[in-house]
Order: sequence, then C-alpha cells, then structure tokens
Amino acid sequence: MDENLHSPQRRLIELRIEHADLDDLIDRNMLDRPADEITLRRLKKRRLLLRDQIARLESELDPPEPA
Repeated sequence: MDENLHSPQRRLIELRIEHADLDDLIDRNMLDRPADEITLRRLKKRRLLLRDQIARLESELDPPEPA
C-alpha cells in the first residue's frame, strides 16, 4: 500500500488537482477584486510549472510508440 502513495500515477493525480485548484484561484482572483499583479503572476508561473511537470510525468508513463 505504501508503494501506491508514492507511485508516479498518484503524483500525476496530485499535480492535476493542484493545477485545477490554481486555475480556479486565478479565475476568482481576476473576477473578485482588482488584480494584485504580483500575486497573479506568481500563481500563473506556478501553474505553468505544474503543467510542465504533468507533461513530463505523462511522457514518462506513456512513452511514444516507435515509428
């Protein structure tokens, strides 16, 4: 069971959840109040980092098929 807690598939799920949470936070931040540009920029930068980590992990789990 401990192996499942640290599996790449579980990490991928956690990254996707965090990315979705950041999407929601960014959207609410832009709608609810005047945008704090520094905070918004940091959130977007973190979201991009997560997207890159997700893409890298997905490519490790599903390597491209040979041509």
